[in-house]
Amino acid sequence: MNQDNEKLTFGEDFRRRIKDNKPTRWVRFGIVSVIFFCWVAWLGNWWVALLFILLFDIYITGYIPLTWWKKSKNKSLRTLMSWVDAILYALVLVYFVFAFIGQNYQIPSSSLEKTLLTGDFLFVNKFVYGPRVPMTPVNFPLVHNTIPVLDCKSYLDNPSLPYHRLKGLRNVEQGDIVVFNFPAGDTVMTKMQNPDYYTLIKMFGRNVVLNNPQQFGERIWRPVDRRENYVKRCVGLPGQSLRIVNGQIIVDGIPMETPADAQFNYVVQTRRFPITEEQWEELGVSKDDIYIEQELMTHGDSLTLAANGLIYENGTVPPIYVVPLTSTMVEKLQQSGSVAVLRRLNPQPEMLFPEGVSGGWTRADYGGEEGLLIPAKGMRLPITPENWPTYERAIRIYENNPTAQMVDGVLHIDGKPVDFYEFKMDYYFMMGDNRDNSLDSRYWGFVPEDHIIGTPMRVLISFDKDKSIFDGGIRWNRVFKDANPDKK
Repeated sequence: MNQDNEKLTFGEDFRRRIKDNKPTRWVRFGIVSVIFFCWVAWLGNWWVALLFILLFDIYITGYIPLTWWKKSKNKSLRTLMSWVDAILYALVLVYFVFAFIGQNYQIPSSSLEKTLLTGDFLFVNKFVYGPRVPMTPVNFPLVHNTIPVLDCKSYLDNPSLPYHRLKGLRNVEQGDIVVFNFPAGDTVMTKMQNPDYYTLIKMFGRNVVLNNPQQFGERIWRPVDRRENYVKRCVGLPGQSLRIVNGQIIVDGIPMETPADAQFNYVVQTRRFPITEEQWEELGVSKDDIYIEQELMTHGDSLTLAANGLIYENGTVPPIYVVPLTSTMVEKLQQSGSVAVLRRLNPQPEMLFPEGVSGGWTRADYGGEEGLLIPAKGMRLPITPENWPTYERAIRIYENNPTAQMVDGVLHIDGKPVDFYEFKMDYYFMMGDNRDNSLDSRYWGFVPEDHIIGTPMRVLISFDKDKSIFDGGIRWNRVFKDANPDKK
C-alpha cells in the first residue's frame, strides 16, 4: 500500500484521502466548521479564517501526522499518548471557554459583603459585555498569572495583542457587579503584593522599596489581562458626575439607591455582657470584621465616654465594637434591648483619589460640591493644573501617552501643547458594598474599559473559612444563588 501511495501524484493522493473518510467524520467536520466560521465572524478578523486549512487537514486529509502514535505497535506508548491527546484537547477547550464565554472566580475579601461573601466561588459571564480577545494569548488556561509551586509566570509577554472587545449583549450598567483587572496592578513587587506597589511607594518611599529586594522582592510589570482580579459594584458610568454625601452616592445630581445588603461601620457597646462570637455569627458578622476597642474611639470619631459610653462600677469600660452592619442588622441590634451605644462611625479625612486634590474628603463625603467627572470615550476635556491629578493616570498610563505632562499650566503630549484631550476609552467608578472596608475607586481611581472582564451570574459554591468542611464549612444555602440580587 505504501508503495502504491508513493506512485500517486499529489492530486491523486489528495482525492484518495478525502474519499477514505467515513460519513460520520464529514458530519463532525461540518459541525466544527460552522462553529469555527461563526467564531471568526464574531472576531471580525477574517485573516483568522486561514486556520481553516489546518482544521481541514486535522479532520480530513491528515498530512500533518498528529495521530502518528495510533499506528505504533507499542501498547504503552499508545496508552500514554491517548492520555496526552485527551488532556491537550481538554486544555484547548478550557482555553476557549475561559477566554470567550466565562469562568469561575473566588471572592478573596469582604469588600462586597453581604451581597457576596468571602469564600464565594462565582461563575463570571464574559459574554454579557463582550469578551476581550486575549492580550497575552499564549498562557496556561487553568491559572491566572503565576503557576503554583513553580512560582513563575503562567503566560508569555510575546506575542501580545492590542485591546479588542467582541460584541456582547449590552454595556456595563449602573448597579452591575463587575469583575475587572486591578488598574493599579500594572507594577508589582513579587514578595509584597498587598498593599499594591503604589501604596508601598507612598508608605516607604521609592528608594526603600526598590533597594530592599529581600523584603519587597523584584519589581515586575504585568499586562492588563494578567493583573489581579477584583470584583466591585459599578456606581458611576462614563460621562457621569459622581459625589458621595454622608454615605449616599449621588450621580448627576440624583441619589443612587443603596443596595439592601450594603454595610457601614458602626460603633456598638452593650449594656452588660460582651457579645459572643456565636451571637455575632447569628447576626451575620464575620469574625474577621469584628474590631474591639477597650478604650474610647480614636478613629476620628467624636464618641466620648462621658456623653455616650458606659463605665462599670469598678471603673472598667465594656467592650466597644467597630463592626460593619446592614440596615437589617442594625434593626435587630436595636430590638435586642442589650445595646447601650449604636451609631455610625464617622470616617476621618484620608488620602483618597485623586492625590493632592482630595483634602478633607472621606469615604462617606467624597467628590466635593461639583462631583468627580468620569471620562467617556470621545469626551473632549480641557486639562488644567486643577484637574490634571484626576486624569493624569488615565491619559499617561491607560491611554499610553507616557510623555504627557503639565508645562507652565498647559498639557503637553509628545512635546506639543494640547488645549483639549479626547479620551480613547470609557471609564467606570467602582465601589464595594462593604462601604467603609473596601479599597475601591475612592482610593485608586477609574477603571478603564479594557480592564473589564465580565459580570458574576451565580455563586457556584461557597466556603466559610472559619469552619471546617464537616462543621458548616460549606454554605449550602448559597449554591447557585444569584450573584447580583440588587440588579433589576
